[in-house]
Amino acid sequence: MIQKLISNIQKTKAPIVVGLDPMMNYIPQQVKEKAFQEFGETLEGAAEAIWQYNKEIVDCTCDLIPAVKPQIAMYEQFGIEGMKAFKKTVDYCKSKGLVVIGDVKRGDIGSTSAAYATGHLGKVQVGSKTYSAFDEDFATVNPYLGSDGIKPFMEVCKEEKKGLFILVKTSNPSSGEFQDQLIDGKPLYELVGEKVAQWGEECMGEQYSYIGAVVGATYPEMGKVLRKVMPKSYILVPGYGAQGGKGADLVHFFNEDGLGAIVNSSRGIIAAYKQEKYAKFGAEHFGEASRAAVEDMVADINQALENR
Repeated sequence: MIQKLISNIQKTKAPIVVGLDPMMNYIPQQVKEKAFQEFGETLEGAAEAIWQYNKEIVDCTCDLIPAVKPQIAMYEQFGIEGMKAFKKTVDYCKSKGLVVIGDVKRGDIGSTSAAYATGHLGKVQVGSKTYSAFDEDFATVNPYLGSDGIKPFMEVCKEEKKGLFILVKTSNPSSGEFQDQLIDGKPLYELVGEKVAQWGEECMGEQYSYIGAVVGATYPEMGKVLRKVMPKSYILVPGYGAQGGKGADLVHFFNEDGLGAIVNSSRGIIAAYKQEKYAKFGAEHFGEASRAAVEDMVADINQALENR
């Protein structure tokens, strides 16, 4: 699947991923009203609004982007109905040729990690049959339970030719409370990066490993170090736009071949119509506002890469 991701990036010339992280206050009123008319102000109504919102954004941007990253918590909060919307979103995006990164941040003891890996990336056995449950192409994984939590995901990735993005240095302000702690003179995130590179050697594609890393755009200097630590790992870079990251901050995440990183923007794209810059589109054309935001983000990153 890493080869498909790279191919999509090269085809679109857009090393970005759109985070499909819907919140009810992002969804335009007309979309919510239509869903509530059909299903009432219920969890089912909320899920329908989320689905229609996602569909419009995907329809307006799918020819410009290589991948999407739905964050599962935004769906889980609406219970079973929300999870149905998550699954519909995954399937719809895959039907459009997009790579789907399930932002699920799983990671637990061996047997539990194995179940998570099966549910999100693999196939579950039911009697004589097998089924793909959520069927994302990649999943995000928390490594802080050690290899026990990662190996089951790696086994499924080898079987299914799918991939992982392992949390190394996250973009949130308090990440340093643990991730920056020094161990034998090195910060913990660097040691995790070394482990990701080691795991990645077991799951190589043509140029890059199926095992990638998450490194926040808000820490560009750390990104420079981690790029060298993990030369064959794709880096998923959250924190662009709404969290302060800019194209010029991100060049160190990429290798000299212009590959090696994919930059995420969530509300900066899906709620673009709320920004002054895109207000001209209005809530009724929120999908077109998202398209314009994608175009601007791609131009910003590509210009930074050309000028480095």
